[in-house]
Amino acid sequence: MLTRITQITGTRYPIVQGGMQWVGRAELASAVSNAGALGILTALTQPTPEALEAEIVRCRSMTDQPFGVNLTILPTAQPVPYVDYAAVIAESGVPVVETAGRSPAEFIARFKQAGVKIIHKCTAVRHALSAQRAGVDAVSIDGFEAAGHPGEDDIPGLVLIPAAARALQIPLLAAGGMVNGRSMAAALALGAEGVTMGTRFMLTREAPVHEAIKQALIAGSERDTMLIFRALRNTARVFRNAVSEEVNVIEREPGARFEDIKALVAGVRGREALETGEVDGGLIWAGLSVGLIDDIPSCAELVERIVKECGEATRRVGDLLSETA
Repeated sequence: MLTRITQITGTRYPIVQGGMQWVGRAELASAVSNAGALGILTALTQPTPEALEAEIVRCRSMTDQPFGVNLTILPTAQPVPYVDYAAVIAESGVPVVETAGRSPAEFIARFKQAGVKIIHKCTAVRHALSAQRAGVDAVSIDGFEAAGHPGEDDIPGLVLIPAAARALQIPLLAAGGMVNGRSMAAALALGAEGVTMGTRFMLTREAPVHEAIKQALIAGSERDTMLIFRALRNTARVFRNAVSEEVNVIEREPGARFEDIKALVAGVRGREALETGEVDGGLIWAGLSVGLIDDIPSCAELVERIVKECGEATRRVGDLLSETA
C-alpha cells in the first residue's frame, strides 16, 4: 500500500501502533515493524533517557524494519526531563517520533535537523491545524472512541476524521476504534491515509501484558470501557474495573480534587496490574474497540488480516457501486 503515511514511515502498510504506557516495549514494537507496520516504543515507559536509549538499541536488534518512539508531553507531579528524552530520540537514528499531549513545537527543529519525521497525536481539528502550522509531518487524529485521553469535545471518528481531512494539507492517521480491515477501509474512505491502533495491538501475542488482562479485555463488550477524570477536565477512557468505578464515584463528589484519587490512578498500580494479571489492580487503558476484538493473534497475523479485510471491504463497496451503475 502506498500513501503519504507509508512514505513518511517507510513501512509496507499505513498502520501505526500507537504509543502505550508500559506496553510499548521492544517485544511489541519490533513484532509490529516486522509485520510491515510501524512499531512504536513508548519513551516514558523507560525510567530514564538512558534506559530509552538502551531500549532503542534492543529493539533494533530485533528488527531491521523502521520503528518509532512515542513522546507524550503532559503535566506531571514530578518533573520529567523531556529535553533529554527528545535528545535521545533525535540522536538514535529512528525515522519517526509520535508526539502527544501538549504541542511539540519546542522540539520540532531538533527532530527535523536529525531527519526524524514527526506525527503529532490530536483530538481536535483546531489542535491538528496548530500542529500543522508548527511544522509536523502528519497528525494522528483521535476520535471519542479512543483509549487514553480523547479530549473534551466528544467528537467520534465518523465526523472528526473527515473534518480533519478537509482542513489539513498534511496527511492524517485515523485513531480510535481502529481494529480491523473494515475500520481501516472506512478511515481511508473518510480521508485518512492510514490508521493508528493501540488497543488492538495490545491484544496480540507479543504485547508484554499478562494473559489474564488480555482475556478480560477480550471478554468485554463495547460497553465495558468508561470515562474518568471528566470532572477534572482531563477526560480519559479506560477499561471498566473496580478501580475506575471507584475513581468515577469519588470525582463526582462536590469539591473533589485530584489528590482524592491520586493513589488509585498511580501509574505504578497500572503497571503492576498489567504485569501480574490483577484486573482490578489499577487503571487499564482500553478503547471502545474491545467490543470488536475476540482473539489474540500474532502481530504478523493481525496486520496481514487487516490488509486483506481492507481490500475485501473496498471491493465490496466497488461491487455495490457497479451494481447500481
